[in-house]
Amino acid sequence: MLEDQSTAAPWPTAYPKGYAVVDVETTGLARDDRIISAAVYRLDYRGDVEDHWYTLVNPQRDPGPVWIHGLTSDVLTGAPLFPDIAAEFSERLDGRVLVAHNAMFDWSMIAREYARAARAAPVQQRLCTIALSKELRLPLPNHKLESLAAHFGVVQQRAHHALDDARVLAEAFRPSLHAAARDGVRLPLLECLPLTEWSDSPAPPRVGRQASYQGGGMGSWRPSRKRPACPYPNPGRYEPGKLLKQGMRVAFSGDTSVDRELLEDRAIEAGLHIATSVSRLTSLLVTNDPDSATSKTVKAKSFGTPVVDEAAFTQLLRDVTPAG
Repeated sequence: MLEDQSTAAPWPTAYPKGYAVVDVETTGLARDDRIISAAVYRLDYRGDVEDHWYTLVNPQRDPGPVWIHGLTSDVLTGAPLFPDIAAEFSERLDGRVLVAHNAMFDWSMIAREYARAARAAPVQQRLCTIALSKELRLPLPNHKLESLAAHFGVVQQRAHHALDDARVLAEAFRPSLHAAARDGVRLPLLECLPLTEWSDSPAPPRVGRQASYQGGGMGSWRPSRKRPACPYPNPGRYEPGKLLKQGMRVAFSGDTSVDRELLEDRAIEAGLHIATSVSRLTSLLVTNDPDSATSKTVKAKSFGTPVVDEAAFTQLLRDVTPAG
């Protein structure tokens, strides 16, 4: 049995000392959406449950897709605001790796809530269970949580309820962690950068279904923004040590300390083209974690695309050469 084998094997010393398995339900998927409930299962270094915690959160706005999460305005009216639960949430996260299914989404929503509250989440690293299932080469039909749960025989009771989703993920993560330890698999840990600069644009009034949830089903985790086409031709790749030129195609990967959309807006104002993927035409990739195995960093390395970090890019934005 897996449990007997993993128990007998020496535990990798490089693995984290503890985990916080997290799930948040939200009003939607965009940057101005809010958390309406959150759950945390704290696990020790071997994935055993230490305790769990759950809270509703008043988003001070329309709750969004009620038909998915079941949380109505009436239910949320008396719930605490995020600043009221931020300290306890921090206590649950502190010193642990944040684990979530599609962790980039959960982390982005959490980081934005903390930024709104003028605080920083005490999270240094995150682990996405989708990425871990790929590292383990699990024979899953898709990357849904229900498929991962079914693979390990975990029964879900209330889908899209933060506490039950976190429980299910915690129960599926433990055997995944033991399989990784047994086989010497590197855990796909990514750095988490809290937001140090945030501009909270007012959320537009929302009545009924949102465009992000076509027909009540989940869409993209990060809906693309409609931006005007860059008016300048692509002058080619960025040359290290020189200035950026208007029309250059810039892609971003991973966390940024300035909210991503603010950073993209500044690049567009400077006359740059925001690329959503990396190709041979990409002029520059901006990432604070060039050694991560994201599709963009892997492609950048294969194409020889220049890479700079956020701080260097911010400096370059100060003086962009006009097109022509």
